[in-house]
Amino acid sequence: MKKSRRLFCAALVLFAASNAFSLEVNRAELESANGRGIVFQNYSGPHTIINSVDQIRGIGSSLAPTIAADPDTFKTVGTPSRYYIIHAVDPKETEKFDADILVIGENATVDHIRNLRRIISAYLESAYGYSRADADTIATFATVYNAVYRNNSDNFTAKYKKIVTDNLTAGKIGISTNYQEWPGTTQIVIPLFDLHGGLSTVNTSEISDRQVIRSLQNEDDKGIDSRKEMVDIKDREADNAEAAAQDAQKRATEENDKLKEEQEKSAQANQEATQAKKDANAAQREADNAQKAADNAQKSADDAQKSADDAQKSADEAKKSAEEAKKAAEEAKKAAEANPDDAQAQADAQKAQAQADQKQAQADQKQAQADQKQAQADQKQAQADQKQADAQDKQAKADEKQNDAQDKQAKADEQAAKTAEQAEATKQAQEESNAAQAQADKKRSEAQDERAAIADDQQALIRSEAVAEENILYGLKSVDELGAMSAIVKMNSSTGELVKESPVSVIRSRTVYEDSGNFVAIAGTNFGNGAIKLVLIDKESLEIAKESTDVLSETSVLVEYEGTYYAVIKTGAANFVIGKFNNNAETLVKSPVSVKAATPITITAKGVLVTASNGSPVLLNPNDLTVIGKTPDAGNSAADAK
Repeated sequence: MKKSRRLFCAALVLFAASNAFSLEVNRAELESANGRGIVFQNYSGPHTIINSVDQIRGIGSSLAPTIAADPDTFKTVGTPSRYYIIHAVDPKETEKFDADILVIGENATVDHIRNLRRIISAYLESAYGYSRADADTIATFATVYNAVYRNNSDNFTAKYKKIVTDNLTAGKIGISTNYQEWPGTTQIVIPLFDLHGGLSTVNTSEISDRQVIRSLQNEDDKGIDSRKEMVDIKDREADNAEAAAQDAQKRATEENDKLKEEQEKSAQANQEATQAKKDANAAQREADNAQKAADNAQKSADDAQKSADDAQKSADEAKKSAEEAKKAAEEAKKAAEANPDDAQAQADAQKAQAQADQKQAQADQKQAQADQKQAQADQKQAQADQKQADAQDKQAKADEKQNDAQDKQAKADEQAAKTAEQAEATKQAQEESNAAQAQADKKRSEAQDERAAIADDQQALIRSEAVAEENILYGLKSVDELGAMSAIVKMNSSTGELVKESPVSVIRSRTVYEDSGNFVAIAGTNFGNGAIKLVLIDKESLEIAKESTDVLSETSVLVEYEGTYYAVIKTGAANFVIGKFNNNAETLVKSPVSVKAATPITITAKGVLVTASNGSPVLLNPNDLTVIGKTPDAGNSAADAK
């Protein structure tokens, strides 16, 4: 009994001196100590309804199938008032990031960053094929990233595609560090690097940038485990990228060999086309010359024909003159025959006959000349016809060569197109190889740099823990203005430095007991899905390890006696009893009598003194909580309470 009295009276001392404490740490001091990093304020108390991990992950996985079916297309899926994915992708814009935007609607009930990360992890696992471990790591970094860049519109405008920024709302971008601000004001942006990239689907470089790493380094454990896991992912990304680079380089080499073949074919085709064009031009020149010769021969034939025609005309005129002279001679002869004695008539007849003979001789001579010229003209026409035939033959050959040259040029052009296409394929393969190698080098460099930083942080942490271990103490800090809520803090007594703060920020009654590696406390709220219960808080993680089945009064005190704990249990809307618990938060027994919701619980030498619901003090047996002495009115008993 002496021990309990000491604990009851010493509710404000540190755990280093006692196993119960209520030390209040100034809020400003804590914020100053941890202000450089991201600290999520979660509801870490008990709940009225506890969802299983599978149920929580099911929220994320249910959003994935529609996205996984066609990752290249903009889509939305889910319920906007609860959990909603905007798959903001635009293949036409290539310079900036695509993104998945997880919207937490106003009716969402997620109240712990751990569960939000489970939702994100399950989505990534189902949508993009990540392993659960990798998805968990990426989810952790994604939430810190979104907290670091909360409502930093400039950051998202500079890095993300228009289709992403068009779907972001000012005042809602990213995530608040306070879970109470999540519903209706949260848009978690997950940058995407390669929609078909497997391990590299999410842009791990972006979500693990310097600001994010700096925030993780300010966590109690410097975020070493998460950072190691990210390094492992980047190492594997580098391996994958190097393998892709090698495959792409192999393809580039093969494509380059094909390019050389096509270039050789193109050179040969161009050579053949050039030669064919030369041959066609030479043939055309020969045909043109032949046609020119034919034209000249035809002109000569035409001139000869004209000369022959002129000679024939002259012969015809001479013939006509000879016929006229012959007719005159015949008439003179008749006159002479008619006048044989007329000497003049005889002389005229002889003269006329002589003239007729002369003209006939001239006509015969001219006809002979005309015949000769006609023969010459015919010969020249035959020569002209032959030359024209030769010219036509040569033109036909020239046309044939021209057609052949055109065919060869068409083939050369076709081959040039194939060569250009092959050159583009070679260039693309080389660019893919270069890009993959650059990605591999980037991831490898990031992994190496972070691995070195982790090693330094680990050594610093080891040194810090070694120095601080002897000076560690635990206490409570107030988390609200009235001091009704508290959180456990781990402090270095020699430096005053905050070593760790419990995420359980809803401890009530300012009383905590240390028991078998745990702290025993009353914690919780009636907000949302919350409940007030007896909880065990793990001394190392400072998180809830177990909670009671029974719900407690929000004004209950907590008292320890001989390894058991006493608190006020709520059994109805307005009915309360005393409960006795073991150090595993299990209810051992309940009092049969109802008590005030805020009754003091006083351990005395005679029993446990409490205030009954009718306002009268009542003494309970510390073993079974039965009433010692006079029992309060039956109407106020727990059994009769409605």
